[in-house]
Amino acid sequence: MTLKIGLVSVSDRAASGVYQDRGLPALADWLQSALTSPFSIETRLIPDEQPQIEATLIELIDQLGCHLVLTTGGTGPAPRDVTPDATLAVAEREMPGFGEQMRQISLRFVPTAILSRQVGAIRKQALILNLPGQPKAIRETLEGLRDADGQSVVPGIFAAVPYCLELIGGPRVETDPAVIKAFRPKSAQ
Repeated sequence: MTLKIGLVSVSDRAASGVYQDRGLPALADWLQSALTSPFSIETRLIPDEQPQIEATLIELIDQLGCHLVLTTGGTGPAPRDVTPDATLAVAEREMPGFGEQMRQISLRFVPTAILSRQVGAIRKQALILNLPGQPKAIRETLEGLRDADGQSVVPGIFAAVPYCLELIGGPRVETDPAVIKAFRPKSAQ
């Protein structure tokens, strides 16, 4: 089974052409560097409209069979930031550890990380993760933080993604340990 990944950038201005979206290319580049298993990508650039975000998540999972959906943007406290609301509206189960860890990583850089409403959730056999909007923050969130010697200081969220995907019925995913080492308990190796 080949991993199918949906990438969704949620931005009113990028969707209307005011500026070029940087989230989708950052996500695609990171996945190319991190994954050693075969995968395919479906991308969507949409405005901050909850019904459209919900419909996009449902399309990617229910119709296109994505195992993993990564969103970028729309996770703050502003009235137009509705990505977490849309995610939870279509989810069957929340995975709170993902949001908690994303905020822990971001707090190393900015005190306003506590304003983030990023969530992780499951719909059917797919994991949905709401990532930050900036390319640097996307990479840090997925990979985690390392010290000058390359030792992990704060683990990135993607270390848990491959095992989570297996647990919910998705394909086995392998990563390049130089980028992110997938964690699996000994019983799953």
